[in-house]
Amino acid sequence: MTFASPFAPEPAHTHGQAPRTAVLLCNLGTPEAPTPAALRVYLAEFLSDHRVVEIPKPIWWLILHGIILRTRPKKSAAKYASIWRTEGSPLKVWTAKQATLLRGWLGERGHHVTVRYAMRYGQPSIASELDALKAEGVTRVLILPAYPQYSGTTTASVFDAVYAWAQKTRTIPELRFVNHYHDDAGYINALARRIKAHWQDHGRPDQLVMSFHGVPERTLQLGDPYHCECRKTGRLLAERLGLRADQYTLTFQSRFGKAKWLQPYTEPTLVALARAGTKRVDVVCPGFTSDCLETLEEINQEARKAFLLAGGQTFHYIPCLNDQPEWIGALSNVAQQHMAGWPTEIVPDVQGLADSRAAAQALGARQ
Repeated sequence: MTFASPFAPEPAHTHGQAPRTAVLLCNLGTPEAPTPAALRVYLAEFLSDHRVVEIPKPIWWLILHGIILRTRPKKSAAKYASIWRTEGSPLKVWTAKQATLLRGWLGERGHHVTVRYAMRYGQPSIASELDALKAEGVTRVLILPAYPQYSGTTTASVFDAVYAWAQKTRTIPELRFVNHYHDDAGYINALARRIKAHWQDHGRPDQLVMSFHGVPERTLQLGDPYHCECRKTGRLLAERLGLRADQYTLTFQSRFGKAKWLQPYTEPTLVALARAGTKRVDVVCPGFTSDCLETLEEINQEARKAFLLAGGQTFHYIPCLNDQPEWIGALSNVAQQHMAGWPTEIVPDVQGLADSRAAAQALGARQ
């Protein structure tokens, strides 16, 4: 009797094949289109993750499928449509570009590695990209989340997806994971350069607001380090910019549901600042490495409107790191640190170099 294997078929293998290394840059995800149907698919996957919503599954299933997926997709689709680009979702466009630039940056430093990107929710999925890497003969993979601050709701969820793939894989590549880089000097410097460049062109604000994505306050009480890491990023960035404590404010955005989330909340803080007489604010989102719905719509549209309606006069949104060279360099350094010990350096083709040198000398002799 023959039994079906619980493991996926292995790609063809050639004995003596040289080991290969890859970096998989993982971001949160995005719908395939700014339509209610696409949002329904995306939100169903995203909000079904127990890392994102810790409510008991039977109760949450009824809320998700009975209420949220019936009402939220249409509203979210309109928001995505307001920031959608010709090339597609901004988050996917920027993440794909970062992967391409990271591969080039590492290559220029002598590292022969494959760099791909994947989305935790949506496409390309983490599982499909790991399958593709295996098919290409990759034997070592560095999982690099696009989240500088660790959270169980984001970073750990990426790791869950990798572990789930590994459970169905017979020959698992050697895996390494980057947990966080919230206090990495290169990352902080890249943020500071982005802000200083904006100030050089537009002058300084009355108040700099650093807005991070929020999570339920309960996660902090249960031991999630996210809140502390956001605070440290903010403190280091303020020091790098030479700001006093009264010149910047750290807030949390994207609250969902009625539970208490990390505070202070971004939009109410902006309204309070305007009502207190603050004329100009600049808002930066250090926890987002690619511009996306939460930065382009929630901050640059909704939060802007709230501040101005409350009496503020000037609102500046400072873009995410995106493809900023200092950021790609910092990301490259993080990857190199975590690949330490792996033989990724390009081995010189001694014979090829000798032949090239001989050909050049022969040409010179003929001339």
